Amino acid sequence: MPPFVETILVVFALIAIGFGAAGVRLIKSATGDGLSDFVFTIAVPLLLFRTIATASFDHGAPWALWVTYFAAVLVTWTTAHLTIRSGFGRDARSGVVAGVTAAFSNLVLLGIPFISGLYGEAGLVVLAQLVTIHLPIMMGASIILYQWALRRDGAVGKAESVSGLVTGFLRQLFSNPLIIGILGGSLMRFTGFAIPGPVDRVIASLAGVAGPVALFAMGVSLYGYGIRGQVRQALSLVTLKLFLMPAVALGMALAIGLPEFQAKIAVAAASLPAGVNSWLIASRLGTGQRLASTSMTIGTALAALTTGIWLAIADALL
Repeated sequence: MPPFVETILVVFALIAIGFGAAGVRLIKSATGDGLSDFVFTIAVPLLLFRTIATASFDHGAPWALWVTYFAAVLVTWTTAHLTIRSGFGRDARSGVVAGVTAAFSNLVLLGIPFISGLYGEAGLVVLAQLVTIHLPIMMGASIILYQWALRRDGAVGKAESVSGLVTGFLRQLFSNPLIIGILGGSLMRFTGFAIPGPVDRVIASLAGVAGPVALFAMGVSLYGYGIRGQVRQALSLVTLKLFLMPAVALGMALAIGLPEFQAKIAVAAASLPAGVNSWLIASRLGTGQRLASTSMTIGTALAALTTGIWLAIADALL
């Protein structure tokens, strides 16, 4: 059995346990929300802070990694937008939600424990290079494109001014705990200060539970979101997310000669399903919540199989 199969089984088993615990009412939905809050506001930000502040970045500037991954994002987002608009007759605002849902990999709740389980701390360091710009780019793109979509759909009265748009985006960005953790780690690295021993042990203790708690909390959350209809549309987006996006990432990695280790992580990250951020963005935009919820639930279930397929393909070709 390939080594990655065991990691996949463990990762998705933890998600399934959380889902099952919520399903039989062992865990209240409020408890799941509390676990998710802990993961997003404390455990994962501390993990990113410590990783960026202390890890050795041996792969050089991540430009090629970013080009590989975000080329896949661009192709998948555009295809999803056109699919929902042309194939299902939805408006431009729904097209933006479709693009987010098909191209926004769950790099935090699922990606961090998955990549660290597969490739250890070295893999987490490479993933951190993606996470540092992933959330700002995806949030910024979704907000800007949604304002464009409002005007395209004729809902000009709902569109914000440019200054309000920028101010709101920056306020959301710099109040996000993940961004705070990234910036804090970058500052520590830039200044050269070492984390004091006792402080580092406390941070490491909290960061160390980020992976399993994140996966369990994700399972609880998935039960709450569930399948909310629009299955045909959701399946089209899931197909793009789980097949087109990793295929483009793999093709780009081969085309530009991305080093093997980075290329495998880029493909693995691109193969992950959408996470709760796609639903949160849909909720903020006020449309497409059912589409995002159904896509997230179905995609996570299918990814237990498709991610393994892409890892096997990457091992064979890279």
